[in-house]
Amino acid sequence: MTSTTATSAQQAVAKVPTGLFIDGEWSDAASGATTEVVNPATGEVIATIADGGEEDARRAIEVAARTQATWGRTPPRERSEILRRAYELVMERQEELALVMTTEMGKPLAEAKGEVAYAAEFFRWFSEEAVRIGGDATMSGDGKTRIIVTKEPVGPCVLVTPWNFPLAMGTRKIGPAIAAGCTMVFKPAHLTPLSSFALTEILTEAGLPPGVLNVVCTSSAGSVVEPWMDSGLARKISFTGSTAVGVKLLEQASRHVMRSSMELGGNAPFIVFDDADLDVAVEGAMVAKMRNMGRPAPPPTGCSYSVAWQRSSGASLPSACPRSSWATAPTRTPRSVRWSRRRHAPRSRSSSPTPCPTAHASCVAASRRRGRGTSTRRRCWPTCRRSRP
Repeated sequence: MTSTTATSAQQAVAKVPTGLFIDGEWSDAASGATTEVVNPATGEVIATIADGGEEDARRAIEVAARTQATWGRTPPRERSEILRRAYELVMERQEELALVMTTEMGKPLAEAKGEVAYAAEFFRWFSEEAVRIGGDATMSGDGKTRIIVTKEPVGPCVLVTPWNFPLAMGTRKIGPAIAAGCTMVFKPAHLTPLSSFALTEILTEAGLPPGVLNVVCTSSAGSVVEPWMDSGLARKISFTGSTAVGVKLLEQASRHVMRSSMELGGNAPFIVFDDADLDVAVEGAMVAKMRNMGRPAPPPTGCSYSVAWQRSSGASLPSACPRSSWATAPTRTPRSVRWSRRRHAPRSRSSSPTPCPTAHASCVAASRRRGRGTSTRRRCWPTCRRSRP
């Protein structure tokens, strides 16, 4: 950033609230705890925010449950107009929101502006869908009974978002909840909460009633999300994050038969066909992998291409890209390239261990690390020609 842009970013960050938002009011955590938000580019603390806990979580879900009946009866047109006004306000403040996002998350300013526009579109889309929530009417098979199906709000929703798209992940979950007439308890990532706080202010300005959206940020996710899941008041969970955490949330949701929407970790293969152009393939691979500071969702985790394509193009895809970004798997057809998840370094492929000493101690230890156990009689590692007991 230039000095002028940096000053503008500081001013934008200074305008953002830093508390918990419950029942239409900003407040400190019940315990008085705080946590810091750090600029990843400089290591500078840019804000100190309220660090919510179990008591705050319980209060937020109780407010959401109490508000649900009134909010669920709100006319669809009214909900639609709130979302439309929120869309317009987000776009009016695109520059300011992008500065906040870049400062707390680290992505380039141009990409941050793109995310703001992308995030706003969810509000515009669901503002149009809010008035189109219909039902169905049909006749029974014997023609004697008319069957009518109506759709009603699910109820209070638990929303949990990741740090890498701090604004878009919020609008993508909040937008449909507002359109459907559901109240919400929302936990943004504590690494990048300021974009969500700014969004909350915009929704309030757009006319969202108190108690519909309740925001509790915390450095200890379990202390907030688990009380929500165990309360019996929440009726749906929407989560974007790791598979391991998603599994835990699904287990908790099953106790109260909660509906769930899970966007969890997955694979995103980059496939190069035989008629592909090398230059275009390389450019596409690098953009897909390195956008959003190397943290897209989901990032390409591997590349597959055929030997025939390599021969026709005169070069392999790894050789055409920076060496630090690639590691070639054992030769096979089609060939596969694996990206690293950490620091864009190639994944090392462990070589066979040194020949085992007497009693096969190193072989047994290595086998345990690989989860094999020692109860059955197997051959040791390839460098050892004996069978271990």
